[in-house]
Amino acid sequence: MLALWLAAAFALSVGIAEPATAHTRSTSYSSWEIEGRDARIRFRITQLELTRLPWGIVSPPALQPELAAYLPDVLRLEAGGVVCAVVGPVRALAAPNDRALIEWRVSCPSAGALAIRSELMLEVAPSHLHFARIRSGGGITERVLSNTERVWQLGATDGTSEGGSSIASYVRVGIEHIATGYDHIVFLLALLLLAARLGEVVTIVTGFTIAHSITLALAALGRLQPEAAAVEALIGCSIVIVAAENGWHLSGRRLIVPRVVVAGLALSGLLAMAGVGAISAITLFGLALFSGCYFALLDRVERPARLRAAIAFCFGLVHGFGFAGVLTEIALPQGRLLPALLGFNVGVEVGQLAIVALIWPLLLGLSRLASGRPHRVVMEVGTAAICAMGFYWMVERAYA
Repeated sequence: MLALWLAAAFALSVGIAEPATAHTRSTSYSSWEIEGRDARIRFRITQLELTRLPWGIVSPPALQPELAAYLPDVLRLEAGGVVCAVVGPVRALAAPNDRALIEWRVSCPSAGALAIRSELMLEVAPSHLHFARIRSGGGITERVLSNTERVWQLGATDGTSEGGSSIASYVRVGIEHIATGYDHIVFLLALLLLAARLGEVVTIVTGFTIAHSITLALAALGRLQPEAAAVEALIGCSIVIVAAENGWHLSGRRLIVPRVVVAGLALSGLLAMAGVGAISAITLFGLALFSGCYFALLDRVERPARLRAAIAFCFGLVHGFGFAGVLTEIALPQGRLLPALLGFNVGVEVGQLAIVALIWPLLLGLSRLASGRPHRVVMEVGTAAICAMGFYWMVERAYA
């Protein structure tokens, strides 16, 4: 029965994945250098995000006229409510293939306090977050702009900022990040699906929390900077492995499950040796060895709660690098980074605990029904769907 659910879920995920593409977190960034009443704006966004708009991909030095007109209209500097005029052309600058870097200059009227207004992408992604960073006579500050907070009022007519985003603002960003980070949510659901006791849930969530907090801090502080594409692909891989473990338990611990997992990872390692994919060969061979040892240990215990906490910790280290992407892109100065890191991490934890509080009581209630059949169906269907989604994300991110 589980195999049938898996086949159906895989087919469905492949069928809907292409239209949905991989949009999960909608973000963009800008740097503003303000000198007197003039400013230079450098805008950064992923090429994938730009596909939400109808004007295609940016290929420097080419820039679609529609995009050149759109950006200064929705991301603008104002003086006393008057929009500052664009001076000269809007230019696409050299950037990595998956990024777009666009620059323009504005000149403001001589009167009126300055303000930055962002309505960027809101018509196609209402939850879009824009991180604006100002360099002026007062130093460097930043502010998170969103649908609910579109204007950043500057504290003086020369562009000196009235202050960056508060810790509370970054708590909100962390909550929104986990709420739209569907791969992280699916991984957490995979871990919770077979948890039978509250103590197991607490142990698993604690392991995941400690691990991703460590790597989130290391990445945000610049101590470790792994390849972003490899991290995203490994997040998909982590979902597949945990879902496969769930399927192994549900199928009566049949040996075919760990054999397929180990063989698949080893084959991916061979492809990586030939230069195929975003994940290194040594990482994939290491995962194959890790998975084989992990399933062997699982086979020797009756209740694998501690081992599941261990795998939550191990893969939580990978997910922490995924969480850190938002903060590393902003490139905050040291004095602003620590408060932002604290607030963002608290927000991630609040969002994560909200998901656990919503999902696990439902699973527990199903497990206590007299027949037990609804709970079994939910576990089988959930495992199949989670495995299919993780497999799609892994392949799409590593080999697309």
